[in-house]
Amino acid sequence: MARILIVAPSWVGDAVLTQPLLARLKQHDPHAVIDILAPAWTLPAFGRMPEVADTLANPFGHGVLKLSARRTLALQLRERQYVQAIILPNSLKSALIPLLAGIPQRTGYIGEARWGLLNDARRLDTKALPLMVERFAALAEPRGAPFPRPLPAPRLTIDAAARTCTLAALGLDSTRPAAVFAPGAEYGPAKRWPPAHFAALARALAPTHAIWLIGSAKDAPEAEAIERAAPGLTVNLCGRTDLAQAIDVIASASLAVTNDSGLMHIAAACDVPLVAVFGSSSPRFTPPLSSRARVAQLPLPCSPCFERVCPLGHMDCLNKLMPEQVLAEISALSKGRMSRRDAEDAEKAD
Repeated sequence: MARILIVAPSWVGDAVLTQPLLARLKQHDPHAVIDILAPAWTLPAFGRMPEVADTLANPFGHGVLKLSARRTLALQLRERQYVQAIILPNSLKSALIPLLAGIPQRTGYIGEARWGLLNDARRLDTKALPLMVERFAALAEPRGAPFPRPLPAPRLTIDAAARTCTLAALGLDSTRPAAVFAPGAEYGPAKRWPPAHFAALARALAPTHAIWLIGSAKDAPEAEAIERAAPGLTVNLCGRTDLAQAIDVIASASLAVTNDSGLMHIAAACDVPLVAVFGSSSPRFTPPLSSRARVAQLPLPCSPCFERVCPLGHMDCLNKLMPEQVLAEISALSKGRMSRRDAEDAEKAD
């Protein structure tokens, strides 16, 4: 029985995108035992993946070496007798623990001069693997093997009883259709649709939907601005849930509207009808992977720039993306129409 350690990324969205890799590993070896080493805040997402046997908190923040503490953790992991570690972050530090733990096969992409730390080092072909989810999943294949397609979309399991308890604990009414808004984006303001636009959307949807605002405490300023602009129409849950509860809330909604964020990937993995708003980033790299998701984005010459803050100072990619466009995407979503982006991809495939 092979035991495999996945050294996972620090972002919630990237954690969700790891699930197809785990599914591939299980396809290759149904008896494999897969453990996850990841930052504590991402572990609830991995807890919703049936392929995962155990989750381990990675206590080391970005840029922190703490070699002695890493050695102590590695000695603890050595007792689990892993046969392989798959290291998803590209940093040198992320590959130290598997080496110190004596894991015989250490798989990952070349990055930050990790040649001595990885003994199954792969070169990333970004053209062959344009999506982040594909880049992760490709590490499940033997070196040089062709990447098998199609790749199933990430999926999270939902416990109905836990979801009911979460809604009750938060005082949410589950008898009315709910639209969940995720107004935050950890990456930076160039990925956050303006609160005034979210508020206008809340006013348009309020006759038919309860409006729930979801996010971390860091998203409170955006959520409070939405509340002020749409008084009495929203329930502000930002900072009131942990990630496990946030997953339950999102999975209970009949519609999600999000920025390009970790919660976007959560909504897609829960198969909730979704409109994802993109500004400085690109759906060509980290799209919402669901047949029930649509993307709202303006075709501007300056976008995508992939910057945290608009380098031109105007943030037209989001400020000029009006609520009416998102409403049109919601309408098309309810009618099951293919998004413009998907239609373009289908034409290219033909």
